[in-house]
Amino acid sequence: MSTLEQMRAELQELNLQILDLMNQRAALSKAIGEVKRKQGTNKFDPEFERHMLNQIAEHNKGPFEDSTVQHLFKQIFKACLDLQQDSSKKLLLVSRKKKAEDTVVQIGDVKVGVAGQPLMIAGPCSVESLEQVREVAKALKAQGIGILRGGAYKPRTSPYDFQGLGVEGLEILRQVGDEFGLKVISEIVNPSDIEMATKYVDVIQIGARNMQNFELLKAAGRVNTPVLLKRGLSATIEEFIYAAEYILSNGNTNVMLCERGIRTYEKATRNTLDISAVPILKQETHLPVFVDVTHSTGRRDLLLPTARAAVAIGADGVMVEVHPDPETALSDAKQQLSIPQFNEFMSELRATKLSQI
Repeated sequence: MSTLEQMRAELQELNLQILDLMNQRAALSKAIGEVKRKQGTNKFDPEFERHMLNQIAEHNKGPFEDSTVQHLFKQIFKACLDLQQDSSKKLLLVSRKKKAEDTVVQIGDVKVGVAGQPLMIAGPCSVESLEQVREVAKALKAQGIGILRGGAYKPRTSPYDFQGLGVEGLEILRQVGDEFGLKVISEIVNPSDIEMATKYVDVIQIGARNMQNFELLKAAGRVNTPVLLKRGLSATIEEFIYAAEYILSNGNTNVMLCERGIRTYEKATRNTLDISAVPILKQETHLPVFVDVTHSTGRRDLLLPTARAAVAIGADGVMVEVHPDPETALSDAKQQLSIPQFNEFMSELRATKLSQI
């Protein structure tokens, strides 16, 4: 064997020794992470990491510079910390690793999350009057749709925009829901209103701007009323999943997720519909997943193709906004369908075999 071949053989042997040591370190790091989880302490300990880096520099005999060695070890530390976090994901209540089968949320006699049976949720962006909601509900009933949406509380970007009718809006939704035999969903923005809202709504919606309102999530978790949680404006999928975990960890397992578009640099649509989020959420969690085509696009001409995409990719349902006279709507006038447009929308969507109640 030549000198070069011998050195290469020694190099390969050292590689295997380093690999073995790295795996030993990773296993020990995971064990430490489990102890910290049980203690309820933070997995990342910056003081201990600094101590280890200083110790490494003190014992470094070259030829690497201290900064180079410390950089390499930082990568090892990060990889080991990521292993601890991956391990903690297995314990999430929303995770497929915790519950393999799909969660089916029961809303009265409506089942949400049954494979191959996506549902439609429709209604006005804002509750404006009894007559307005009744007209929409009549159209929904004629289409065989059983869930009516409507905003009673409207968190708006501008403080001068219409903020909703509040409790009066919830009362209108309940009255119309009972009249037409429809289930009712509406957004709640204040944790102290959750208990009150359960008297009026069948589903509590937590909107995009409140996805990380942790006190609101906890309050929604302390009731049994089903919750539709919308993805935040710029939230990652991981942040979205953890927001749902807040609700489940407080006791309420009746949670549905809703992809409603995220903020990007694109201006052609109101938001950017992350359609790939649907299969990711279906793989990572056992919860039903909806797609809000109205808020994700902000364009009437894109509602049908994006709804078709949602159904095709496996969403458990689609949400769309409908108004008797969209041009006079107090909020989001440009993105709501008129009732004739909605009827045409449903006719076209049924051609893609959308199943609804």
